[in-house]
Amino acid sequence: MTATRVRLHVEDTGGTGRPVVLIHGWPLSAESWRAQVPVLKAAGYRVVAYDRRGFGRSEKPADGYEYDTLADDLAGVLEQLDLQDATLVGFSMGGGEVARYIARHGEQRLRSVVFAAAVPPYMLKTADNPDGPLTEEKAEQMRMGLENHRDEFFDGFTKDFFSAKGELKVTEKQRQEAIELCKQSDQTAALGCMKAFGTTDFREDLKKVTVPTLVLHGDSDGTVPYEGSGRRTHEAIPGSEVVLLKDAPHGCNACHAEQFNAALVAFLAR
Repeated sequence: MTATRVRLHVEDTGGTGRPVVLIHGWPLSAESWRAQVPVLKAAGYRVVAYDRRGFGRSEKPADGYEYDTLADDLAGVLEQLDLQDATLVGFSMGGGEVARYIARHGEQRLRSVVFAAAVPPYMLKTADNPDGPLTEEKAEQMRMGLENHRDEFFDGFTKDFFSAKGELKVTEKQRQEAIELCKQSDQTAALGCMKAFGTTDFREDLKKVTVPTLVLHGDSDGTVPYEGSGRRTHEAIPGSEVVLLKDAPHGCNACHAEQFNAALVAFLAR
């Protein structure tokens, strides 16, 4: 399908159930939701998942890798499928699209939102954001690693992504599958989105979130640490709920799928 000039690969289970829109993390694709889609479908929901521009099976344009455009892509998906009463589930980088979508397009089509291991409110540690979990030095180290040693970078990144306290929480086969998804990303897109999720300030966006909100996070997330992200998002959104998954790393929707899905389905049912 086409959303805002760019062809996006969209998967839609169809049906008459309430829509749940899954927005994947960096640098993966909608394939990373494989543990969630059948469970949500079995629970009666219409599940929509798409590959972000520049990633997976979507078109890979030369630009548009900042959150205003990415949020407009999400809006294009919702409008083209005419989704109403929808729940947006943004994982990691995808949580930024959820926040920016509401800031730019409002909540008319939404029932609720989920920030799963998500990057808001603001990752970069700055003078006015001292609790940001990402230092400028670490951000630059990541950029250089991806720019100069792409395959090596993805190998290390996926180890961190799926590890809690140094212990890998998925099988090596699952990690290798994730690496293959990483390699489907366009390099311009991967670098542009890395900059976007690391440096975008969502603090004003979160003030506009009024629909029911779930913050779902691993308590051992070393990639997007809960204290600097999920906890602050919860504090920024009045009435939001938190579910912390015990001993779970960043890739908690894969390695702690049963607990992740139970928390998500329970929230959707309310």
